[in-house]
Amino acid sequence: MSPYRRRLTALAAATTLVMAGATAGPAHAAVPPDAPEQIRNGDFSAGTSPWFSYGTGELRVVDGRLCTTVPGGLANLWDAGIGQDAVPLIAGAEYELSFDVSATPGTAITAVLQLGHDPYTTYASANATATATARHVDTTFTAPADNPSAQLIFQVGGSPQAQTICLGNVSLRGGEAAAPYEPNTGPRVRVNQVGYLPGGPKNATVVTDATDPLPWQLKSAAGTVVASGRSTPRGVDPASGQNVQTVDFSSFRTPGTGYTLVVDGETSHPFDISGTLYDRLRADSLQFFYAQRSGTAIDGNLIGAQYARPAGHLGVAPNRGDTTVPCQAGVCDYSLDVRGGWYDAGDHGKYVVNGGIATYQLLSAFERTKTAETAAGGAALGDATLRVPERGNRVPDILDEARWELEFLLRMQVPAGKPLAGMAHHKIHDRNWTGLPLAPQDDPEPRELHPPSTAATLNLAAVAAQCARLFAPYDAAFAARCGTAAKTAYAAAKAHPAIYASAADGNGGGAYDDTNVTDEFYWAAVELWLTTGEQAYLTDLTASPLHTADVFDAGGAFGWQSVAALGRLDLATVPNALPAAERARIRASVAAAADRYLATLRGQAYGLPLSGDANSYVWGGNSNIINNAVVLATAFDLTRDAKYRDGAVQSADYLLGRNALNISYVTGWGTHAAQNQHTRIFAHQLNPDLPHPPAGSLAGGANSGLQDPYAASLLTGCQPMFCYVDDINSYATNEVAINWNSALAWLASFLADQGDAAAVPAPTCAVTYTTHGSWPGGFNTQVTVRNTGKSALNGWTVRWAFAGDQKVSDHWSAKLSQSGATVTATNESWNATIAPGAEITFGLIGSTSGGPNPTPTLITLNNKACTIS
Repeated sequence: MSPYRRRLTALAAATTLVMAGATAGPAHAAVPPDAPEQIRNGDFSAGTSPWFSYGTGELRVVDGRLCTTVPGGLANLWDAGIGQDAVPLIAGAEYELSFDVSATPGTAITAVLQLGHDPYTTYASANATATATARHVDTTFTAPADNPSAQLIFQVGGSPQAQTICLGNVSLRGGEAAAPYEPNTGPRVRVNQVGYLPGGPKNATVVTDATDPLPWQLKSAAGTVVASGRSTPRGVDPASGQNVQTVDFSSFRTPGTGYTLVVDGETSHPFDISGTLYDRLRADSLQFFYAQRSGTAIDGNLIGAQYARPAGHLGVAPNRGDTTVPCQAGVCDYSLDVRGGWYDAGDHGKYVVNGGIATYQLLSAFERTKTAETAAGGAALGDATLRVPERGNRVPDILDEARWELEFLLRMQVPAGKPLAGMAHHKIHDRNWTGLPLAPQDDPEPRELHPPSTAATLNLAAVAAQCARLFAPYDAAFAARCGTAAKTAYAAAKAHPAIYASAADGNGGGAYDDTNVTDEFYWAAVELWLTTGEQAYLTDLTASPLHTADVFDAGGAFGWQSVAALGRLDLATVPNALPAAERARIRASVAAAADRYLATLRGQAYGLPLSGDANSYVWGGNSNIINNAVVLATAFDLTRDAKYRDGAVQSADYLLGRNALNISYVTGWGTHAAQNQHTRIFAHQLNPDLPHPPAGSLAGGANSGLQDPYAASLLTGCQPMFCYVDDINSYATNEVAINWNSALAWLASFLADQGDAAAVPAPTCAVTYTTHGSWPGGFNTQVTVRNTGKSALNGWTVRWAFAGDQKVSDHWSAKLSQSGATVTATNESWNATIAPGAEITFGLIGSTSGGPNPTPTLITLNNKACTIS
């Protein structure tokens, strides 16, 4: 049953009401005139937030009142409603509930204060007959129970005629004023609460009044001092407003568990030093996406019994379903099957632009394994490495997870023969906002397709092109389908280059508006060229002003609204046929951006690659920090310079506890971690029968904008790093989102690949990879490996990955095998030894269905990268 559709049998037991124009019941103590207000935005001066509705039209503010339309013919009063969550009640306290209401032509309404989840206990209610003339209603009652998160619902259904209903001056006064919010920041020594890699950077921040260096001690779990030194004064940190000092204990490299850092009489939270710290975080952060799947039952045996649930939005009542979704009125004359995909964030909407970047980052995390030495050929992201239903199908699990969203994105394409054919609908979500909690299978709202947009179409083109080259070794038919969709979408976007999503189209879901799509055109052209090698896409990408511009923003290297850097990163890493000088320029631009992020990180007392000004702390800012770290990580993969790896590794410290609030922003990771993220599905804070978000869920993070009323009521005037509250009602600081978790998954995979973060050795081998001939459907390649080290090799293994669907069909002078795109060549008995300065040569014949066949950018000899010529 929907959480907002109630039987009214409990109302007979409701508290006695005193209502304007009604007969008074037993007397209640008068509520003082200065009693605190418990309703947020009851005068609607801040717009419609945090009010939600179900079964109604769009909420809108008209002349200071909250208005909506309600269809006629709804069977029950509770079949439509307007509500607000997180209304605090104190048992035994007196309250006055008051509001103005009008309805045209007129209908009965009931205001209910209730428990917001099963069994939906009614605390108080007020009945009124609303007419075209606004009527004032007020009632006093004694709260029968404590509930810091009660729900106020105006039930407005049940009329045979359609109604226009307006509310004004909604107020609930009484109880106690909320105590000034004081976050629990724990010990003044702030560390990465998960730990540090043995060979990596190890830094902490100390909040102190002291201005001179302080002695510090690193202690083992047994309390033994294992290292010591003196801290470095940093003065007042602009992002936190705190006087701080920093501690660098990087020289200590002994693995162990339960270490603590003691400074200024304070002992940090415990942490480990280990090369396997991040192995499980890689899996947990990716598991988030399975928990967000739409259109499929979630298997508790895979993710935990508490997360099991039926499939949502497949048309099983009360869902309206995603299998035949119509457009908004006036947008189109058809319905689409758009089932599947991931729920985008804390709501049940699905958005192509945000789905695009999130899917890209999962695909990119996999594609990195083809070109990054530390990725060990992708074994940790292979088949049966994640808890997904598709495990064991001989496809890497991360690709299986990405495919769940890719299938949805493909379904959002406008069908052939229809206006704007080939374009992609911008989004699909509920007609109206719904409250919390609300499981997907219980969502009663109608679902609607929103108009196509150029931005969404280019997102589809980019990730579908990426899909085509990455799925080619595993599922040729799906890869071809992706390739066709990508080309069709790109052509449609070029034909309709300026169809923008409206910023006003935000009721029931996020707007995701974007009126500058030059970056999307650039990104899509890059991905299509990398996949197809066709000259038209190369012409477009090189003609873009972004091709030579600095595309890495200081506040966030990239995001859903700024995607040019995605094209730049892929041109730098994915094998391609750009001239050597051009490729060098592009790679240098990545390193230059990484240098800037390193400089920023070193200037921040909390060691993050983000400036300390308020404008840098924005909605979803944690993903900006991670995406800057992705640039650092990519620079390391390209250059093998450990300073970039250290910067990426240190960036994780902030996310996992080394911050002003001393909180890990990742659920289930760290001693004191976020656990009440804003989500309708995992709403334990509101309903103890529901779970917290699964381990590995990233909170949006500190946001000085404070765009939600709950955060604003607690944090107005906060220093940037303190503008966060771990409460389900704070969607501006504490929501989950697929594009934030995709960033975390990419970084977690990189971190897990670093192991002990040992010193990077110089290459001791050189490879010449020469394709001597190509013909339709095939090619002939010769590989020469030279030992440039000082010791002889007795047995060798050479490994690389093809960029697309290439397959080895014949070979000589080596034993060759292929798994997916990865080729492994091992010695024959007669050429097993390679003396210093000596070389061996082997060859192969390969087949391909077409497209580019570039020289690999990573070839390893016995798991160590070689120079390539």
